[in-house]
Amino acid sequence: MTEPVPPLLDLRQLSKTYGSTQAVRGVDLAVQPGEFVTVVGPSGCGKSTLFNIVAGLEEPDSGSVVRFENRSVHSRDLLGRVSFMPQRDLLLPWRNVIDNAILPLEIEGGNRAEARAEAQRMLPEFGLAGFADKYPHELSGGMRQRVALMRTFMFKRDLMLLDEPFGALDALTRTMMQRWLLDVWQKHKRTVLFITHDVDEAIFLGDRVLVMSARPGRVKIERKVDLPRPRDASLVTSQEFIALKKELLEAIEEESLKTFGTAH
Repeated sequence: MTEPVPPLLDLRQLSKTYGSTQAVRGVDLAVQPGEFVTVVGPSGCGKSTLFNIVAGLEEPDSGSVVRFENRSVHSRDLLGRVSFMPQRDLLLPWRNVIDNAILPLEIEGGNRAEARAEAQRMLPEFGLAGFADKYPHELSGGMRQRVALMRTFMFKRDLMLLDEPFGALDALTRTMMQRWLLDVWQKHKRTVLFITHDVDEAIFLGDRVLVMSARPGRVKIERKVDLPRPRDASLVTSQEFIALKKELLEAIEEESLKTFGTAH
């Protein structure tokens, strides 16, 4: 009998309070190796707080348990052990595409020449062939995000945290980036935890979708996305997609009303 594979990330009763405000409370979340998990929820529900804790940027309140790679760890121990892309691309304006992409490897003390050679090889895969020497101000929004994602992939960690990476893009560019990201993910098979406010995006990308409750945030519901891969644009008009979208939107609206009240 095959032994069950332990989750790569396992959060147990994770909580975080800032002064008198409890951002998240009692979050339980397990993410399997190679899984793509998307997280949605009303504004202010603690999604980014959750990511900051998993990235090792903040400590949860005492008594919370975080397990990573089947070992008990403190949140601070995760710093540098996961790759994290925040909402903004944070490209350095004085560095070109290649030098922005290799920045994490340089910080780690890696060989700069080898890192640049590897980045050159990856440019076509990330839709950046011919742009190695361009600077951020010379790139479109979608291209800047691809550079930021390439930098995140080059920081070779099993778990990637992506915090609304396509939130600032126009609808057409966003759709194209979603398809491209799935192609890259399926090739590299990293484990991804992905925050978004877009329910369509959450379903299209994810193996599972988690809906967070209103503050203090917790996992209200989780739903498996039982749709075939690879995925294309026609999927969003399928009955299965629409039914799941309706359920998730109703759950989010119910939580949003707790924050903003009923509109009059």
